[in-house]
Amino acid sequence: MFVKRNPMQKNFSEIGCCSCFGFGFFRKPGKSRSSSSLRNNSVATSQEPLLDEAEEDEEEGSDNGDVTESGDVTESGDITESGDVTDTGNEEENEFRSPVRRSEQILKERILNGMICREIPVKETHELIRSEDEDGNKTVNQYVREYKIGAGSYGKVVLYRNQDDGKHYAIKAFHKSHLSKLRVAPSETAMSDVLREVMIMKILSHPNIVNLVEVIDDPTMDHFYMVLEYVEGKWVCEGAGPTGGLGELKAHKYFRDIVCGLMYLHAHNIVHGDIKPDNLLVTASGTVKIGDFSVSQVFEDDNDELRRSPGTPVFTAPECCLGLTYRGRAADTWAVGVTLYCMVFGNYPFLGDTLQDTYDKIVHNSLDLPDDLNPLLKDLIEGLLCKDPALRLTLEAVAEHPWFIGDEGPLPQYPCWCKRDRSLSEDSESKDTES
Repeated sequence: MFVKRNPMQKNFSEIGCCSCFGFGFFRKPGKSRSSSSLRNNSVATSQEPLLDEAEEDEEEGSDNGDVTESGDVTESGDITESGDVTDTGNEEENEFRSPVRRSEQILKERILNGMICREIPVKETHELIRSEDEDGNKTVNQYVREYKIGAGSYGKVVLYRNQDDGKHYAIKAFHKSHLSKLRVAPSETAMSDVLREVMIMKILSHPNIVNLVEVIDDPTMDHFYMVLEYVEGKWVCEGAGPTGGLGELKAHKYFRDIVCGLMYLHAHNIVHGDIKPDNLLVTASGTVKIGDFSVSQVFEDDNDELRRSPGTPVFTAPECCLGLTYRGRAADTWAVGVTLYCMVFGNYPFLGDTLQDTYDKIVHNSLDLPDDLNPLLKDLIEGLLCKDPALRLTLEAVAEHPWFIGDEGPLPQYPCWCKRDRSLSEDSESKDTES
């Protein structure tokens, strides 16, 4: 049951949202992303800026563990003036809260067992040559630097041109020494997040997932690079549709791609953890690709219970605001609902003047939708933004929803390489047994 609330008046331009799908405004490096502690009205504070407004201009950052003016991580377990919660020293609780080791173990087992979706493996380069070409442009091996296109979670994202094939690539650049000093939890560093992101992307291959092409990691050098396919298309918010949104038709097209990519991830027991427009890139042909797996987690069987809730505040599910455990897939689905709302209306369903106020609205305020909205779309958004995760629509139900199906019909089946490879192996073993 839904109860009406006061409509939110702020649009994208008023709240400083990035104006495109792409590498725009990301999380500030150095922010703690451990589980939030409860404060007023049982609503948790967050370790992230409300709208991820930070963009780092340099690869390097502060290497100390002190609190900066922006409220970055300390090691004392205190709450900073900006309301950010720093890491606590409870190692036992942290083991359950941040299952990084477990995710890495699962990923290693999958790789060892050949459960990789990629027909062509990610190229791994262990020699790094940093130089300049004849025009004075900086180079990284065969890649020539052109210009910075954004900031990733812990480093900058730069456009490079490959001298061998002439193609452009988006390269995420990191400093290993810096990442190793940035604590994201009592027993974890930012380097753990980056390495896990690489491991996840090494096994993935899907038309709606950004493709990792190469990893450059020279053990004798401090620099570390992820070479990604370059997705050049952008989503211009203002003037693209009603009240700054994209309009229903384009939102429908993009939404199908997002759900298709996320269903693929969930089918492979991967929780993205930070679905939002900034992490959804659009190609020139209009295909949406999910990127930035820096806070993603991997789970076994059907147990997607998590405690570490990174994400971005305005896209955070109500159950994550309340702390304790939550289901990763249901939280991803809520974020997809917020994203759909943003695409259609050009603003956020729940946004307060402060971090605390935003979480309070997410948990307590009811959803308000226009009376003249397409009834099918209204039904879908209400199902996605159901505050009770047990009653929230699953992605499987979304894929069967009349608005989602539209004129295009059901989603086509994607022939996953790892499943096909496993099926062929099982068929071969079966034939050997019969003979």
